[in-house]
Amino acid sequence: MEDAAVSNGKPAPAHSQTLSRGIRMLEILSEESAPLTIADISARMGVHRSIAYRILRTLEDHGLVARDAAGSLVLGTGLATLARGVARDLQAAALPELTSLANELGTTAFLVVLDRGDCTTLTSVEPPHSRAAVVQRPGTRHALNVGAPGLAIQSILNDSQWEAISPDQPRRPEVAHVREVGFAISHHEVLPGVTAVAVPLSPAQGLQPAAIAVVYPSAQLAPEQVGSSVMEAARRISAQLR
Repeated sequence: MEDAAVSNGKPAPAHSQTLSRGIRMLEILSEESAPLTIADISARMGVHRSIAYRILRTLEDHGLVARDAAGSLVLGTGLATLARGVARDLQAAALPELTSLANELGTTAFLVVLDRGDCTTLTSVEPPHSRAAVVQRPGTRHALNVGAPGLAIQSILNDSQWEAISPDQPRRPEVAHVREVGFAISHHEVLPGVTAVAVPLSPAQGLQPAAIAVVYPSAQLAPEQVGSSVMEAARRISAQLR
């Protein structure tokens, strides 16, 4: 059976190797800005092309992977259907406010949740008619200890939550200031030349710790000026989730 196979000289883990490989294929495609060939995919996964092809066919059958006009592989529209079900209430409450922020400030606005010690973007809105917008794709991840969204989420975690996520790492000292003023600022931390301003969302029953944020080229706006707008949007989102 394939689940009991040995890959690259190492024994298969106890979990389903086929499922793990399928997820890895999706991760590889999500990390790339251009389509990939089956040869590219198999090389990056470290498996024979025949194995990669069998996994691909299953993902295609479920609409999770598709082919472009040249036959190369891209993520399928079925993923969008799955993504809508993730934190559905949170996304529904956040989207109108993110759209308003993007229009008002001329920045990209996005929603971030805590996911296994990382900040993961759930949804984002780019400003209309802007050539200088910073792209923040859904699914983008960065470490909790980097960037304004991470600082904002750190500020609402209690001690036991923080200990479970980062037992050997203290919170960043800026967290105290975030709690005092209500928003976090970072410059050039996740992307060079980019400023981020983030505000935590008040914790809601059953939802992951989350924040909303905006990102823009650092010379574009004064972050303190942006903070009040993002705070007001976060207040309205949190009110809908109570």
